[in-house]
Amino acid sequence: MLRIIRYSSIFLLALVAGIWAYAWVSKSPQESLGEAFANRLASVFGQEVAAPTASGGGMQLPAGMQLGGPFELVNQDGRTVTERDFAGRWLLVYFGFTYCPDVCPTELGTIAAALDSLGPQAEQVTPILITIDPQRDTPAQLADYVSRFHPRLQGLTGTPEQIAAAARRYRVYYARVQRPEMTDYLMDHSSFIYLVGPDARVRALFRPETSPEAIAAAVQAQLRAPRNPGS
Repeated sequence: MLRIIRYSSIFLLALVAGIWAYAWVSKSPQESLGEAFANRLASVFGQEVAAPTASGGGMQLPAGMQLGGPFELVNQDGRTVTERDFAGRWLLVYFGFTYCPDVCPTELGTIAAALDSLGPQAEQVTPILITIDPQRDTPAQLADYVSRFHPRLQGLTGTPEQIAAAARRYRVYYARVQRPEMTDYLMDHSSFIYLVGPDARVRALFRPETSPEAIAAAVQAQLRAPRNPGS
């Protein structure tokens, strides 16, 4: 029995290593390594991500999957906030970091442009950046950074444990990367934009490079959709 368990463990490790290697060589330019690995792993075990909806780029979650929920973090003003501070509001949430060289500024710019496309309806939506680099992203650092994208963009940080708890609820991948040729580190991370409903649950998510118009159309569709009492 021990031999079977040992061989099974070796096989499983080899399988995961093989999928990781395949993700490394086959990932698209728009995918982080973490996203590519998650997608290849999901396809092997029959859990493909649902296709985008016709409402303009928002992906529906697989049946039974829930993302989002409670969190406790610190905003750019140094005040502790939870999901209750945003109760009853729609959110566009992005997990990134202020030292990100390209992807994060692009996606935050997309969120800002989507809000501009919504016109007066944008007042119903709060944009949020949750850092995955709390070591460097202090409230003061976030305050300066978010002001460059949109006047209502909220920057949230916290302890490493608080960030990890929030990331788990959204199934966000992130990892510190230290390259030999660099004096400072980067953060590898998944790069979805999440549309969160008034109940703090994710209603749709958007792949990297989804257009602002597609995001705005998906938000409008959600705003028009009838809701159950109390939602």
